Amino acid sequence: MGRPRSFDADVVVARAMDTFWTKGYGDTSPADLAEATGVAKGSLYHAFGSKRELFARALDHYGRTGTAAAEEFLSQPGTARERIHAYFTLLVDLDLDGPVRRGCLAQNTVEELGGRDEEATRAAHRIEERMIELLTARIERGQREGDVDRGVDAPAQALFLQTTLAGLRVMARTFDRPALHRVIDTALTGL
Repeated sequence: MGRPRSFDADVVVARAMDTFWTKGYGDTSPADLAEATGVAKGSLYHAFGSKRELFARALDHYGRTGTAAAEEFLSQPGTARERIHAYFTLLVDLDLDGPVRRGCLAQNTVEELGGRDEEATRAAHRIEERMIELLTARIERGQREGDVDRGVDAPAQALFLQTTLAGLRVMARTFDRPALHRVIDTALTGL
């Protein structure tokens, strides 16, 4: 009979997520994960199966927590343009103000593993699709409330905005704040 777990799996997944997010999947070693989580390599793999399975759980955690935060943020009072602008600005500023400019874990996954790892590609795509749904809903709410023209194609505009956001998160690695804020302003002229 094995020893019972002495760690919280959700905490371990969140810490592993931060490590994968900062270093990337390929550059994250088992030793990095053990150090970040405080759990010995053997116990990590016993609990999660493999580095790849732990990464899948970390990416899922990222998607669930990120889209829940986006949904809450976008639902706050204000026009669609104000809320989306504030949300994009928040993400860009978090990227720029962090100790490492790491962008978006979903976008990083697409860049690193897209086309080579079907499961990771599908997981990142699900996160992007959920963001498009949230942006579409916020634009449609703006149309109902009268702050977005009813002629705007909400799903197409949401897809464009999500594409812009993905690009902003990549550009945040090398561009400065004023340039990125100008991109946000320009992207939102369609609302």
